[in-house]
Amino acid sequence: MTTLTSPSEDDGTASARETSWAATWWPRLRPLLLAIAFPAALLAMWHFATVARPASLIPPPHDVWLELWDLAFGGINDDAYSKTLHIHLLASVSRVYGGFALALMVALPLGMLIGRVPLIRQLIDPTIQILRPVPVTAWLPLAMIIFGLGPRSAFFLVFLGAFYPILVNTIFGVRSVEPRLFEAASMLGCSGSAQFFRVVLPAALPSIFTGMRLGLGFAWVVIVVGEMTGVQTGLGAIIMEARQLSRTEIVISGMIVIGTVGFLSDRLVMLIGRRLLAWSPSHG
Repeated sequence: MTTLTSPSEDDGTASARETSWAATWWPRLRPLLLAIAFPAALLAMWHFATVARPASLIPPPHDVWLELWDLAFGGINDDAYSKTLHIHLLASVSRVYGGFALALMVALPLGMLIGRVPLIRQLIDPTIQILRPVPVTAWLPLAMIIFGLGPRSAFFLVFLGAFYPILVNTIFGVRSVEPRLFEAASMLGCSGSAQFFRVVLPAALPSIFTGMRLGLGFAWVVIVVGEMTGVQTGLGAIIMEARQLSRTEIVISGMIVIGTVGFLSDRLVMLIGRRLLAWSPSHG
């Protein structure tokens, strides 16, 4: 026996499906649309401010896009920069992540010691606080004297840029550990150096990951300065070289690549942090 449905019932079912679709997908699409809206507006302003102005020192977005494509895949300008993006990107990524890893290995244990041991804090912390305000650019001549021209100076400057944010946030995290946690751990038989791994480190992890995000961000900021030390490859190197040649489209292309890779690096640290800090209300 066939059941007939009225048009009003069909309309109601379709309306319910549309409402269900909107309720399901709109919360997911809304953050993406909001994130795209502002860059799209800036891109439109940039386009209308520079298009059809050949004398402008700032190229329009289309020219930058063509240059970025040529850097990555070639086939447009066929000059010395064509199809070299992977070489420069790999060089910069190795310096950024190498300097960041070294900064993490030094700053993490040092920050925990300064934050937990009063003697070490009194001995080292004043010197750290004096050196911390010195900008990385001020270290550039000294780095070239000590390490010479080349990648070692760039590596040191990247390390320096990432070191202080990780150190300061680690000290803050360790010193902010609730004293009652130590009392509870002692009652459960956890004392001495074991408290570092079972009490101090877990409680300080939220601040440590904040410092890691800041440190990695500063490492990408410093890479352009670091690659002013005579290196031949790297995003900072081609930016500085293109500036001297008045190739503004290459400068902007390098900036876009640094911003994009830096953003992806930050998302990676955040993803790891969410996994390790699922128990934390502010990071879960």
